[in-house]
Amino acid sequence: MVQFKVNGNEMRYDGDPDMPLLWYLREDAGLKGTKFGCGIAQCGACTVHFNGKAVRSCVVPMAVVDGAEITTIEGLAAGDDLDPVQKAWIEIDAPQCGYCQTGQIMATAALLASNPDPNDKDIDRALTNICRCGAYYRIRKAIHRAAEIKREG
Repeated sequence: MVQFKVNGNEMRYDGDPDMPLLWYLREDAGLKGTKFGCGIAQCGACTVHFNGKAVRSCVVPMAVVDGAEITTIEGLAAGDDLDPVQKAWIEIDAPQCGYCQTGQIMATAALLASNPDPNDKDIDRALTNICRCGAYYRIRKAIHRAAEIKREG
């Protein structure tokens, strides 16, 4: 039995310890915002925060989540008050198809928590998520805008 928090809510799991966190979130917790992309931690569509760090949930076994605090895209906002990253994504109209965007947003939120004013090289190093539509220019622009929104408070 593992006990952990998802978006501030206490959770328990007593199933297959090798099941990826991604499938727990989608199937057991009903949080569909975290997407399946590749299943091998390459694309980043499944990015969530694990104790504040961006991780690819498709390769995190349930056995290691005991005591962890997990945040998904559904838990990033504070009620109706969107996170600055979410606000910037809307303002810039960053996504094209949108499939990878929850992972992009979660990776960006983690980046800005550790580096509140990243330059383009910082962004390139930190965000390795794949966007098959190629919306990288708008994503980078949204990241810079999110940093501005955070500074404005």
